[in-house]
Amino acid sequence: MPDPNGFLRYERRLPARRPVPVRLRDWREVYPPASDELIAEQASRCMDCGIPFCHDGCPLGNRIPDWNDLVRTGNWDFAIEALHATNNFPEFTGRLCPAPCEAACVLSIAGGKPVTIKQVEVEIINRAVAAGRVTARPAPERTGKSVGVVGSGPAGLAAAQQLARAGHDVVVYERDDALGGLLRYGIPDFKLEKGHIDLRLDQLRGEGVRFETGINVGVSVSVSDLRARHDALLLACGALQARDVPTTPGRALSGVHLAMEHLVESNRVVAGRVPSASISAHGKNVIIIGGGDTAADCLGVAHRQGAASVLQLDQYPVPPASRDEARDPWPTWPWILRDYPAHEEGGERAFAVAVTAFEGNDDGDLTGVRIAEVTVSKVDGRRVVAEIPGTERLYPAELVLLAIGFEGTEPGPLLTNLGLTRNRRGGVDTDADWQTSAPGVFVAGDMHRGASLIVWAIAEGRSAAASIHAYLGGDGALPAPVEPSAVALTA
Repeated sequence: MPDPNGFLRYERRLPARRPVPVRLRDWREVYPPASDELIAEQASRCMDCGIPFCHDGCPLGNRIPDWNDLVRTGNWDFAIEALHATNNFPEFTGRLCPAPCEAACVLSIAGGKPVTIKQVEVEIINRAVAAGRVTARPAPERTGKSVGVVGSGPAGLAAAQQLARAGHDVVVYERDDALGGLLRYGIPDFKLEKGHIDLRLDQLRGEGVRFETGINVGVSVSVSDLRARHDALLLACGALQARDVPTTPGRALSGVHLAMEHLVESNRVVAGRVPSASISAHGKNVIIIGGGDTAADCLGVAHRQGAASVLQLDQYPVPPASRDEARDPWPTWPWILRDYPAHEEGGERAFAVAVTAFEGNDDGDLTGVRIAEVTVSKVDGRRVVAEIPGTERLYPAELVLLAIGFEGTEPGPLLTNLGLTRNRRGGVDTDADWQTSAPGVFVAGDMHRGASLIVWAIAEGRSAAASIHAYLGGDGALPAPVEPSAVALTA
């Protein structure tokens, strides 16, 4: 039974973040481990609702009330089993997911404060790792069937683990020099230290998964050759084609970069893969265009690189501080002002503005950005951004980072050789069993649904693995798939 008075006795509380002056001197994670007392207290706030809407908010269907109560009563070993039953990598989601489950928590009705589900989740896996409970679980028997997984992000790794545990021989192909997809080089260490990835890779190796890096399918190895090696293929290549502003005057100036160019290089420096960053914020006036997770990552990196100033731009007006029930009734994902840890580290934010031009000198170097106030409306279902006359102003800048989202999976020979095309979301369509129009070729994660959440990537990887298992003659031992037509939650 849950604690019937827990939500009355305890307020929502998170562990204190590491002090800003301290954390800006390194790349370690912002949040320190929480005490057992704090986490048990927060788990006690869960009411174990008759209809747990947190399940509705979680694409993985995590059994949140179950492991909340196990934590409340100190049963950490059972808690990790309940968590792993639906989520292969809770250390990833507990750090990176925006927690739609918390938006759907019953305690969030009418502006209430939901259970700290995400924090409880990450503390369960932290304690499991510390206790040596994250170990390989190889299949007792092999099926003799082989599956190739293209892409080592969360969707590909989740699928690889599910398939390997079902007894299939799995090879994961990654075009980069290290495994993990965007988790490796796209996410800064202050959000996800890379030892968490390495621990899981060791676990997967112990379960029989093989990895090959530096393999750009369609370029360094042909699609037909890969298809001939395996009984089935899963494509989990992400949605890495970034949105750009090619028609904005001055876009070609030196100093204007896509956000991922900056983040990837910074992560390589932190990992010791390259000696220094060619795209650095050190001593520069930096302008970040975009208001989402990637923009906040750029903000945190710019602070740690020693930027002189940072201005973050968002073309939308300032969101409300709390849920607008008329616009986003509970338990839907609300449009509210979200502050990230990077925002308390410094910098300024400007809303309802857009860039009209990038200014430069005769040498082609960026010197400033022209910005105007705008209105955003919808006309015939399309977004229309209109500049307000007389509001244009110039800001000095030596570095601009474009963090305005992703268009979808990158076009190229991989798709072309399989006869696959992108849909309007930038993803690749499949049937209800995650199979594409190319026989034996499946797709999952952002490559299927377009840029989305890490929790969706893991959910789709697990579901696609179940369909591949059935395609290979499996007995249905894997979890039943989530329908590919499920509504995406993008934020």
